[in-house]
Amino acid sequence: MEHIRTAFDAIASEYDAQRQHVIPELDMFYGIAVWAADWPGSRPAILDIGAGTGLLSALLLEKYPNASLTLLDISEEMLKVAKKRFAGKNNIRYITGDYSTMSLGGRYDLICSALSIHHLIHEDKQKLYQRIYDALNPGGVFVNADQATGETPVMERKYMQYWDEFVRNGPLTDDERIEILRRRTTLDRNAKLSVQLKWLFDSGFSDVDVVYRNRTFVVLTGRKG
Repeated sequence: MEHIRTAFDAIASEYDAQRQHVIPELDMFYGIAVWAADWPGSRPAILDIGAGTGLLSALLLEKYPNASLTLLDISEEMLKVAKKRFAGKNNIRYITGDYSTMSLGGRYDLICSALSIHHLIHEDKQKLYQRIYDALNPGGVFVNADQATGETPVMERKYMQYWDEFVRNGPLTDDERIEILRRRTTLDRNAKLSVQLKWLFDSGFSDVDVVYRNRTFVVLTGRKG
């Protein structure tokens, strides 16, 4: 994971500004993830895996302002941006570490992640899903807003064409587009949606479902119960 840490340390300061121009339907994508992060109480214990600059965490705090929130990420530079975002809030803790191998601690009522787990090799993704299940309280919910490869080579090509066109038609510079493509080809390890759903079921999750999909971008959820 060292190459992941290095890559995201390098782009921490510009990450937020680019998101709207890199991820189609960004507001809906994140908004549905927050909607799926459903807990009956007002003070859930939340873990944001691969929290980065805190984009998802900020939305979760809007929904649950009294939550106890833990941000976990391998990039110290990304978490520095998150700390500035949440300056003055005392219900947040930050952990720098490699979540593919380290203990997740717990237990949590909600475990969420956005645009991070797809960087892991498939074996580590599957193991992580099991560890997430184990770290949840009974009835706890996992939400993963992430990327999935097409089920067939034909559909994967169509998804990539759609994504390329979206980025190409935006306001990013040529150098920024080249760098985004480079990161996509060197850092992304997308798994098929069908495979990821099976991993969730195999880990013990119930109420497993896909609550959003826009080609490559998906929001998956499951409950421990």
